[in-house]
Amino acid sequence: MKSLIGACVGVFFLAAPALAQTPAAIVEDVQGKVDGIAFMDYVAPGKIIKLGPKASITLSYLKSCERETISEGVVLVGTEQSTVQLGEVKREKVPCDTNAAKLSERQANQSAATSFRSVGPDAKSTPSKLPTLYGVAPLVQARSGGTLVIERTDGKEPTITVPLRNETMVGGKFYDFAKAGKSLTPGGSYLAILGAKRYAFQIDASATSSPTPIVGRLLRLE
Repeated sequence: MKSLIGACVGVFFLAAPALAQTPAAIVEDVQGKVDGIAFMDYVAPGKIIKLGPKASITLSYLKSCERETISEGVVLVGTEQSTVQLGEVKREKVPCDTNAAKLSERQANQSAATSFRSVGPDAKSTPSKLPTLYGVAPLVQARSGGTLVIERTDGKEPTITVPLRNETMVGGKFYDFAKAGKSLTPGGSYLAILGAKRYAFQIDASATSSPTPIVGRLLRLE
């Protein structure tokens, strides 16, 4: 088995593209021994992951919304899905919005401006271009040390203020509303305020409090 894995890794090294800085997927779960990979890590295209006996990993791709559970074998991370040798992979499409998963500051400020122009006493619906989360409890990526403020744009909910401290963040870089017992309202549109930056987003009208794949509720504010 070791020789087969070694051969597969060799083939992957020949076929793998140069590592990209932009992450392709996020690690949602790790079971067993998987060297160099941890829960909530980002992985880039070209990354090779070796899974030992009885080990498994769950990857969610930010671009394709493909969620993979891979058991054993060797994994080559792609841009939209993985290539797996000597292992088993189960794939499913999950609700997610790539605009929320990789929101740039420029996009954020533009969406915030659109939100302010479109939401008011005469507004009949939430702008369709707003990044959408499919869970009522966002998973927010942000640097620790600041203060995160969540405001509903129509003012129908109390403002949520969250000090971002290492001890309250997963891996020191993610604030999990589900873990903190906080949630937002399905169909609501919001502003996430972090320092001088403004990020507009909305919660899908069909979102529930049931466990939601990470990629469907991920809001990256870095």
